Amino acid sequence: MALDLDRTALVRRQLQVVLMLDCSGSMRGDRIASLSYALLTALPDLKEAAGDNPEVDVRVRVLAFGSAPHWLTAGAVPVEELVWPDLHAEGHTAMGAALEMVADTLAEDAAATRQLPPVLVLASDGYPTDDIGAGIRALMATPEGAAATRIAIAIGSDAGLAILNKFIANPALPPLRASNAAELAQFIRWATTAPVKLASSPIASDDPMAALARSRPVDTSPVSDIIW
Repeated sequence: MALDLDRTALVRRQLQVVLMLDCSGSMRGDRIASLSYALLTALPDLKEAAGDNPEVDVRVRVLAFGSAPHWLTAGAVPVEELVWPDLHAEGHTAMGAALEMVADTLAEDAAATRQLPPVLVLASDGYPTDDIGAGIRALMATPEGAAATRIAIAIGSDAGLAILNKFIANPALPPLRASNAAELAQFIRWATTAPVKLASSPIASDDPMAALARSRPVDTSPVSDIIW
């Protein structure tokens, strides 16, 4: 008797989208409110992208960092079950510790499940107040961190681009620079959905980073719209 098996379930691999969000004191006010709004507006598109790629098991993690990093999601949440957590801004900018926490978690998850290279999205408006070099080294020392698609969003004109470039470590994907709430929403939407769409695309199989770079949004906002 032939077994009635779902082939998609047999070959399905997990893709984790990990959001690392700067919730330090400098994000108070409009910036943290705009980041929360950007996440909310991105969720329907992320769910649609996951639904269009049923062979990929899309999971989301959200980590906030102020004076210390902490997970806002309980484990890797299936995208269809995801509810964006509330964001609150306070404290310093422990970006290095955040990267170390992500590195540890990715290594643990990879040992337990079949994983595609994760998508790491770092959004920050400032400069780390801890050892960012140690955090980047810890992340890149793991196979999962080194193979990850790393995307950075600089929030405001005063964001530390050099540090975000070190995190990305790919000149084809420089940091996206969000100067207002509309741009931040656009960039969060692209950063969370574009890699999901490419995960199962045969066009991107040879050079996924080049394909992702081609879809990168361009800042077309007039100078008058720059408010950060």
